[in-house]
Amino acid sequence: MLVAHPSVPVKSLKDLISLAKTRPGQLNYASFGNGSSAHLAGELFKTAAKLDIVHVPYRGGPPAMVDLLGGQVSMMFNSLPAVIPHVKSRRLSGIAVASATRAKGMPDIPTFAEAGLPGIEAGSWYGVFAPAGTPKAVVARLNSEIVKMLKSPEVQQRLATEGADPIGNSPEEFAAQVKRDITKWGRVARESGIRAE
Repeated sequence: MLVAHPSVPVKSLKDLISLAKTRPGQLNYASFGNGSSAHLAGELFKTAAKLDIVHVPYRGGPPAMVDLLGGQVSMMFNSLPAVIPHVKSRRLSGIAVASATRAKGMPDIPTFAEAGLPGIEAGSWYGVFAPAGTPKAVVARLNSEIVKMLKSPEVQQRLATEGADPIGNSPEEFAAQVKRDITKWGRVARESGIRAE
């Protein structure tokens, strides 16, 4: 989700884009560091909306959140579990969710597409990998057990309270997702000039 400090006078993504265009180079966004998921999401947003906003890299998520909450930086892309409590307490303003659908934990916050800027999908995901050459039967069994666990009511409820949506797809679907993300984020890194440090 893209969140902003309440001192940034916006109520919507449209407001934020308009403000950034009237103040080129004056608004900034925090990230967990150069090349982090928050940095890549920020660059995707910056390019798609044609904005001149400044990247401020931190050494991890906690220091970036501290400065965002303190108003030292304007905005940040962060995971739902990290921002939901702050949006609910109004310490941060929820601008838009960077996924195809609204987040179950924050149903009042629109997606970027709903807010008028399609193509901004930068959700975090977790997956289980096995060494290359792992027998297909072992991969299938691991996948079956993990999907079964993800469908249990206890796990569903726990993940929902954290703002996460369990997927539990097939190994083939997951491999396709990984390939799509490598292509997408490789393009974003090249176009924005991000370099490994």
